[in-house]
Amino acid sequence: MSDTYDVLIIGAGPGGYVAAIRAAQLGFKTAVVDREHLGGICLNWGCIPTKALLRSAEIYHYMQHAKDYGLTADNVGFDVSAIVKRSRGVSGRLNGGVGMLLKKNKVDVIWGEAAIEAAPKGNEAGRVVVRETKRAEAPKGAKAAGTYQAKHIVVATGARPRAIPGIEPDRRQIWTYYEAMVPDKMPKSLLVMGSGAIGIEFASFYRTMGAEVTVVELLPQILPVEDHEIAAHARKRFEKQGIKILTGAKVTKVTKGDSVTATVETEGGKTQEITAEILISAVGVVGNIENLGLEKLGVTIERGIVATDGLGRTSVPGIYAIGDVAGPPMLAHKAEHEGVICVETIKGLHAHPMDKGKIPGCTYCQPQIASVGLTEAKAREQGFDVRVGRFPFAGNGKAIALGEPDGLVKTIFDRKTGQLLGAHMVGAEVTELIQGYVVAMTLETTEEELMHTVFPHPTLSEMMHESVLDAYGRVIHA
Repeated sequence: MSDTYDVLIIGAGPGGYVAAIRAAQLGFKTAVVDREHLGGICLNWGCIPTKALLRSAEIYHYMQHAKDYGLTADNVGFDVSAIVKRSRGVSGRLNGGVGMLLKKNKVDVIWGEAAIEAAPKGNEAGRVVVRETKRAEAPKGAKAAGTYQAKHIVVATGARPRAIPGIEPDRRQIWTYYEAMVPDKMPKSLLVMGSGAIGIEFASFYRTMGAEVTVVELLPQILPVEDHEIAAHARKRFEKQGIKILTGAKVTKVTKGDSVTATVETEGGKTQEITAEILISAVGVVGNIENLGLEKLGVTIERGIVATDGLGRTSVPGIYAIGDVAGPPMLAHKAEHEGVICVETIKGLHAHPMDKGKIPGCTYCQPQIASVGLTEAKAREQGFDVRVGRFPFAGNGKAIALGEPDGLVKTIFDRKTGQLLGAHMVGAEVTELIQGYVVAMTLETTEEELMHTVFPHPTLSEMMHESVLDAYGRVIHA
């Protein structure tokens, strides 16, 4: 049948479209179903457009501090509509690029909302019903809604913002990242609920553009998944910029009028009211598992995500899950890698399960934060006898020349074996630097090999070397 595929993927986000391309490369007849936009949330409403906004904020910041570089920039200002237009343009360009990649690899795009009506059984293909969608216009060349057959079905439906009961987003005064990316005017004040990567990036953007910003975090530390020392350093930088931060605090009530007034409960049961023009809810995301027919078919769902075996296989043969819908860390690069692992498993290749301990995390605020592996606290909790190295940006010539002397590189090693257990950074361009440590961990590099590696001068990467040297009492420039 012309409508029977070897692999059919539901969702064209980073995991879905990458899995589709890899499937096509492996000789599978492949289709991908989507209901709204190629490239998913990451490309259209997440990773990419936020980086475009943050780049505008970064340049605006440097223009305001031109005299620090011996330059003159008078009457510095911004046009919020132009900033948003640029951001949307970047997403639009890449959205079209995904479409071209799928076409180039002969992957069919089916437009609509999909549900699995029958799982594959033996030589019998599974059945997916695709219904018309009103969410967005179909891209040129996409196949229409209908019933399709597939020998292997991959769920890559991503996630959406989590809503707190009583504080549900209304798109006017309570925003999610959708609304935060396309403001029609720059708010004078914001309350950001949640200090993970999404919350902190928006707090950083809006503060740089001049808004008064308060961040409320339920846990004792902002950036809860990061190393405590790195998060503490970042907090000092944020507070120096004028961001107000409340940790160990919870928004218990929101009243809307001309502005938003939040009742915040802090440690010891004390309460205070914070009034702002806008509240941004950034309290995490939940997987899109509804209306797919998964539970009816017996697919195991655990705590709101699809349970898999590390190779994308669910509890039902022939049905797979990758990306955010398959659980944390909910990152685009994790989804992409999972997609490749899943498809190569279907092909029968010797794919290795995802090692979540080697997935880097990046937050693109000012200052940037990046990490991979275990924090110092987690390493000690797991029983490792650790050696910890640190190196400050203030000791690096390139950082000083850039006018970015505030930052820290931290490395954690197993004292017995020299294994690199974790690396954590805060400062300029660390989201680019972290991959050096990721490669080192993947190759099972020891401290000796890192110490004997020659790093170019003058570069920020030299701090990575110095941090390793510091862990073993051999640091040169500190």
